Amino acid sequence: MTLRHTLAAGASLLAASLAFAAPAAAQTKPWTLHDAVGAPDNLTLSGTFRARYESLDGQFRPAYGDSSDQALAFRTTLFAELDLAPVRIGGEIIDARVYLNDSGSPTGTGDVNALELIQGYVALDAGDLLVEGSEASLTAGRFTMDLGSRRLVGRSSYGNATNAFAGLRADWTAEAVGEATLFYTYPLQKLPSDRAGILDNEIEADRQNDNLVFWGGMFTTPKVLPAGGQLEVFAFRLEEEDSAELATRNRRFTTFGGRAIREPSKGAFDYEIEGGWQIGKARNSSSATDRRDLDVDASYLHAEVGKTFDAAWSPRVAFEYDFASGDESSADGDYNRFDGLFGPRRPDFGPPGAYGPLGRSNFVSPGVRLEVKPNSRWDAMVFYRALYLDEATDSFASTGVRDATGASGDFAGHQIEARARYWVIPKSTRLEFGFAKLATGEFLEDAPNATGGEPLFGYVEINQSF
Repeated sequence: MTLRHTLAAGASLLAASLAFAAPAAAQTKPWTLHDAVGAPDNLTLSGTFRARYESLDGQFRPAYGDSSDQALAFRTTLFAELDLAPVRIGGEIIDARVYLNDSGSPTGTGDVNALELIQGYVALDAGDLLVEGSEASLTAGRFTMDLGSRRLVGRSSYGNATNAFAGLRADWTAEAVGEATLFYTYPLQKLPSDRAGILDNEIEADRQNDNLVFWGGMFTTPKVLPAGGQLEVFAFRLEEEDSAELATRNRRFTTFGGRAIREPSKGAFDYEIEGGWQIGKARNSSSATDRRDLDVDASYLHAEVGKTFDAAWSPRVAFEYDFASGDESSADGDYNRFDGLFGPRRPDFGPPGAYGPLGRSNFVSPGVRLEVKPNSRWDAMVFYRALYLDEATDSFASTGVRDATGASGDFAGHQIEARARYWVIPKSTRLEFGFAKLATGEFLEDAPNATGGEPLFGYVEINQSF
């Protein structure tokens, strides 16, 4: 499939969305499920629907050769929460499916999760706990999590499916002191996980595995840093073992890290510096014959400085740098490849799905981003990155391309991506268009299992909130 298919699909989606939106465009406020059914104030009802068409020319994944791919992805969510102060009872269903994908498509559990209960919880709220004016809550059951920057733990907004957890979460906030979160969870295994089930969009309930545990905490200060910045510190522990249902790498490591951030504001500079260090044990693969525990020693860094100009279109220019360590050698007893845990890749690395070559492993990349907002309905972004490997003998980022000898060098190429979004109906119906181009460098051209493809990706989607 070529990029013209994306443009054709975009025209079709645009026509359909305008036809759908036209009767509601004159409304003074968006149509909502809550208002439509006359729900009481203590019952929150909401939902979303998204349709997205993707097209990829020039496959980069070694297992699929220099092929093309396409996908028509649908995602629907329904959320309800009943507030019986101090108790809240909530739940959410997601239905994520993909069609039109080729039989050899890399579509996986991040794309398909049909008719799944991703949230089902009971929460207890309390006020003035420890500090006057504070707010606290304890949540038990199934839930999704967004922690800090979402680089390591977050709900996927671009991805069709998302991560969810079962367990306990405690949140506490006081304006003068800061915000704290503690959690102890079992990450849910998205099902089906077999290729036939995924391609057929089979309905199979996700399940937790008692041999996979994820727990930790985070604390965020008030605006105590220069120019009104905040400081954040966190520690996350992941412990897994093989089970009858799931083969694993027996990861048992802790990720320590922190972030300093000043949010963008018109006419001012902003900054963000985030880094983390992983230490513990893991195996090199999930093979049943791999019984050797390696010492984990891995790290990552994101650094960014930007400025939003007080001018027409509110342009923001930001210079960014990302680093994630790669494995130096498979024979030295250490494991140095950083693990991105449960974080979505879209904000930093471009769209996943049919695309998605970049990730937070064996990756070094400086880049520059330009964002504009012509008015309250339009916004757009263009982002350029130069791409390098941290370790020339390890596989590059999320591509699976590797040269164990290191002879193919450490320059992977360039990526440019762009995105434009338009509110057809403010806070209700939004169109989004985007593309990404990976111009390959010597590593992605010369590595033994490189496909030789020059990936060009495009997508168009419509989002409806109700």
